[in-house]
Amino acid sequence: MEHKGLQVLQLHRYPQYLKPCCKLINEEWPRSETARMMSLEASCDQLPTSLILINADGIILGHCKLTPIPSIPNSCFIETVVISKSMRGQKLGTFLMKEVEKYCKNVLKLEMVHLSTKGQENFYAKLGYEFCAPISIYGNSVVSNNIAKDSETKNDVMPTKIGTNKTAPPPPPMPQPVIIQSTIKTSKTYMFKYLS
Repeated sequence: MEHKGLQVLQLHRYPQYLKPCCKLINEEWPRSETARMMSLEASCDQLPTSLILINADGIILGHCKLTPIPSIPNSCFIETVVISKSMRGQKLGTFLMKEVEKYCKNVLKLEMVHLSTKGQENFYAKLGYEFCAPISIYGNSVVSNNIAKDSETKNDVMPTKIGTNKTAPPPPPMPQPVIIQSTIKTSKTYMFKYLS
């Protein structure tokens, strides 16, 4: 299929598509309209962002939501990927995913993307996605630990007390981690892709 006239747009910039988008998603995954609309209305320039696929006639054909992953700030989680049932089999999902990846790389400046799927592993593998361990989109952001280096010894130096030239001694070593073998049970397959 030729993809002339197709556009991928930020949903929050085109609020006239909120209701049709809600209907499209709820046809695939039924949920209360109120809850779905609240999720869609949260779309913004950063994350979360809902992207929609429309044709030249302004008809909504697909949707994809991008959510931050606090523990992996250079990635996002792709979710709620759906193409209108009447339009499937025309490579629109591939078109949408490629445009979403471009958006993530060029607009959001991300290095990778993650997703989970149930039954669409082959589709995503053909697009270059690889299997990975389950990830969580909940939690706090990872904050870098900016510890200064002593210019002569190159050792870590704790911040100094205001008004002194002395540095505090380094902290004691961290305790060794205890590794607990556990398996997260999930019916979904998690995948990721580096954006090149």
